[in-house]
Amino acid sequence: MTSSAPRRTVLAAALAAAAGAATPLAAAAGEPGRRPAPPVPATPRSKSPVEYHAWTTAADWRQGTGHGTRVLSGPRPGIALARPAGTTDYHDPHTGKAATWEYATWTSPAHRLPVPATEAVASWNAHTPAGTWIAVELRGTYSDGGHTPWYVMGRWTAGDGETDIRRTSVDDQKDGRSAVSTDTFAVDDPSSGLRLAAYELRLTLYRRPGSTLTPTVWRLGAMASDLPDRFEVPASTPSLVGHELHVPRYSQEIHKGQYPEYDNGGEAWCSPTSSQMIIEHWGRRPTQQQLSWVDPSYADPQVCHAARYTFDYQYNGCGNWPFNAAYAATYRDLQGIVTRLASLTDVEHLVHAGIPVITSQSFLKSELDGAGYGTAGHLMTVIGFTRTGDVIANDPASPDDPAVRRVYKRRQFENIWLRTKRHDDKGQVKSGSGGVCYLYFPAKPAPTQHRVLAELGIR
Repeated sequence: MTSSAPRRTVLAAALAAAAGAATPLAAAAGEPGRRPAPPVPATPRSKSPVEYHAWTTAADWRQGTGHGTRVLSGPRPGIALARPAGTTDYHDPHTGKAATWEYATWTSPAHRLPVPATEAVASWNAHTPAGTWIAVELRGTYSDGGHTPWYVMGRWTAGDGETDIRRTSVDDQKDGRSAVSTDTFAVDDPSSGLRLAAYELRLTLYRRPGSTLTPTVWRLGAMASDLPDRFEVPASTPSLVGHELHVPRYSQEIHKGQYPEYDNGGEAWCSPTSSQMIIEHWGRRPTQQQLSWVDPSYADPQVCHAARYTFDYQYNGCGNWPFNAAYAATYRDLQGIVTRLASLTDVEHLVHAGIPVITSQSFLKSELDGAGYGTAGHLMTVIGFTRTGDVIANDPASPDDPAVRRVYKRRQFENIWLRTKRHDDKGQVKSGSGGVCYLYFPAKPAPTQHRVLAELGIR
């Protein structure tokens, strides 16, 4: 549960009222000319209302248009800054500092969606040495042939030192037909029939003038979806059950009141707490040196660390979905994405392959037996299924670490996670996440993991 969640819920529910439009830095500095690129053809699994698509291989990166970037081959291909395409000034609204930066850009081919979408969420995996950062932007083509502006989906760096900007989403982006709410692009009025038919993603890599350092981006993708409004979803039939992963248990609640500058701990930290549990499931964790800034009297200092380094200075919270995935990918040979899944059957297959799933849901106290609370937005981790198919979850909204493991009724859990509409405690209609989840997995998944991910369209 997170105190930032109501802000996200209000933003999502009132997306059409989101104000303003931001000018991308690279565009402000003058976007170089680009050669036309053909749309990516639809794939056989194109009937799904959800599609995740990413650029990850050397061949993928070569499909795009680079200005000052180079393609890195090797075991983990990516994009790096080879030579500056220009310079631009950036005034950081969160530090008050202005600085000049060298930049280079990479723009993806236009990706035509198999099913035109009403929403899209970008996510990325990158290495950003101190004094470097990246911006991720999305430009869409509407189903009527019109175009969105370049929307900033995030300005991101792993650090927050003296030479770094502050990672941030960008408010006040809209064109009268669509808008961006923190990390989510959405069509203002889906009932009009307007959809996102295709999109391009643009990376801008920044460094200090004269520096030889460079950001490196290994994965860039987006989840696009067109889900129906629904208060209830069809129930799935238990299949791969009776399996539980061994995942560390961390409570967000024991951090209440810690680090007010990072949204005050406690119920605001469900997302980084969940992320940290899964990062450690894969055998990664911060070093003692990295944790040296944390008050030594605090338990589970790595949770404080995760909160600090997922914090979105504009959203003023740790619940930015792509920022959590990007944080996970700062650890050795880990990848992180944001997507949507269709049912608990998908989760069963992932868990059976050894991949826990971080799910986003909102519910009344009466809608999830055993939780003991209601929430406008909360992240928890599915780590297994009982023999009867009920959900075993590491729920960070627990009084202490041992209490984190919970068993929730399958039907209740699936519905509160997958629905797109719900009623709050006043009977007002609010939005649901529609099956949003984070998936963290190795850069080189095991064969079974690779197969399960591929079946979900993730490579």
